Amino acid sequence: MKSSSDADIRAKVQNMDGRTKAAVLLACLGPGPASRVMSSMNDDEVEQLTLDLASLGTIEPEVREAVMEEFHEMMVANRYVTQGGIEYARSLLESALGPERALEVLTRLQSSLQEVPFEFLKRADPGQIVSFIQDEHPQTIALILAHLDAQVGAVVLSSLPQEVRPEVVMRVANMDRTPPEIVREVERVLERKMASVFSQGFTFAGGVKDVAEILNRVERGTEKTIMADLEEQDPELADEISRLMFTFDDLVFVDDSGIQKALREVEQKDLALALKAANEEVTEKILRNMSERARELILEEMEFMGPVRLRNVEEAQQKVVGVIRRLEEAGEVIVEGRGSGGEDEVVV
Repeated sequence: MKSSSDADIRAKVQNMDGRTKAAVLLACLGPGPASRVMSSMNDDEVEQLTLDLASLGTIEPEVREAVMEEFHEMMVANRYVTQGGIEYARSLLESALGPERALEVLTRLQSSLQEVPFEFLKRADPGQIVSFIQDEHPQTIALILAHLDAQVGAVVLSSLPQEVRPEVVMRVANMDRTPPEIVREVERVLERKMASVFSQGFTFAGGVKDVAEILNRVERGTEKTIMADLEEQDPELADEISRLMFTFDDLVFVDDSGIQKALREVEQKDLALALKAANEEVTEKILRNMSERARELILEEMEFMGPVRLRNVEEAQQKVVGVIRRLEEAGEVIVEGRGSGGEDEVVV
C-alpha cells in the first residue's frame, strides 16, 4: 500500500523544481547512465546537478515512482506528437490517462510541441546516439544524421566505423525530400530502442556515494572543474566526495599484488602514456612492480613518445583506474586509502 494518496504525491512532485526532479531521475538511472547523460550538459549544469544529487537525501518510493512516471509520460506524449501531431497525442493520452491528466502532460510539453523530426535526439549524448544507429542501414543513418544539429552530427559521424562514413556522407549529400511516413517509422524504431534502455529496472541510490560513482566516470577535466568549484562552495562536501572517489594518484594505496594483477591487463602503450603525467610516488610504485625488462621497455617508450596531449594521458590513466576499480569490486585488489590530484595542458 502507498503511504500517501496519489493526489498528495502528485502535488509533492508538482511542487518540486525541475532540477530536483532531474536529480531524482539521475539517481534512479544509476551511475553509468547518469554520467552519460551529464556528459552532454555544460559545466554549470553538471555542477548544479552534482550539488543537487549530493543533497538529495531520502526520497519516498512513491515520489521516485511519480517522477519516473512523469518522465515516462513525457516520453510517450512526445512520441505520440511525433507520430501523428498534437491532436493525435491528445486523443491517445485522453484514452490512457483521462482528459485532465492528458491536458496536464501536454501542457508540460508545450514548450517542445514542435513537429520537428528526431526532436527527442536533440539533447541525447552523441555517443549514445552512435550506439543506437551504428548497425542501421547507411540510408537510415544518413536520414538521422541529416536531422541532427551540425555539431552533434559531426561527433556522431566521426564515431561511426571508418568504412561506413563515406557512404553515409554521400547519402546525406544526395538526400532529397523524404516521405513523412518513412521519417516517422525511423523515429519510431529509434525511440523504441532508446526507450527499452530507459525501461530496464530502475534503482535508486542518491547522495554522496552516487555522486562519487558518477564523477569517477565523467571526463577527467570535467571532474577536476567540478571538484574545484565544490571546494569553494562546500569544502566539507568536496572532501566527503573525494574520499569516496578513486583517481590515478590513488594507485599508491593499492597493494603490490593488486598492481601486478592490473598491469597484466593494461597495454604497454596505455601504461607508458598514463605515466607521462604521473607523480613520482605513483611512477615508483608501478615500476617497482614490473620485471626489469618490462620496466626498461616502458621507460624507453615514454622517452621516445615525446610531447603528448594531457587529454590523451588522462584517458590512458582512466583505463588503468578502470582496471583497478573492476578488480577491487571483484575482491582481487586491496585499496588502503583514497586521494586526488591533477596536471595541466601538454606533458613533455
